[in-house]
Amino acid sequence: MGRVFRLLAAMAFAACDLGAVEVHLEFGALERMLSQAVFTQEGRKYVRGSAKTRCNFAYLEHPQFQGKDGRLVIRTRFSGRSSVNMLGQCVGLGDAFTVVITAVPVYREGNVALTGVTAVGDGKTGFYIRRVCAALATSLGRDFHYPLAAEAQRALENPGVQPDYRSELRQFRVPEIRVTNDALVLVVDFELTVK
Repeated sequence: MGRVFRLLAAMAFAACDLGAVEVHLEFGALERMLSQAVFTQEGRKYVRGSAKTRCNFAYLEHPQFQGKDGRLVIRTRFSGRSSVNMLGQCVGLGDAFTVVITAVPVYREGNVALTGVTAVGDGKTGFYIRRVCAALATSLGRDFHYPLAAEAQRALENPGVQPDYRSELRQFRVPEIRVTNDALVLVVDFELTVK
């Protein structure tokens, strides 16, 4: 028992000396995490409709991440239709193309959000593509929120790690998020109390 307390005390002193910690999420890992958490419908993320709505749907698939000039760049495949079913045929607009989304990730109210979002077709343009890109930029800026504080709390307060001790996460903060050429860097600061 004394060894456990010495280890915990050493960890607490080390954390005090270090201050905030940088977490580097390399883009390959970020792609795998989002694929498992967001692109869950046969590798797709439906942004409108579903696989069952044959004439009126939109989805993203195969996201690839990179950093450029401090911005997060996401290349993903978009497929969609905005049409009506007339006698078994879909009549209306539709297309499939690669969309390039750029944004600046920020930490706000416990969530990672995106600001300054832009979306453009990669090498392809047209009325439908411009409308889709404008809608994607607006919706991602407004609706995308990854609950980082809740995920950190769930992971760090997990009783399975040390079942004899209860831990409590306090004062979780992310004072800085940076985008490098190969990773999303989160500067994380928190207090963990073990009881």
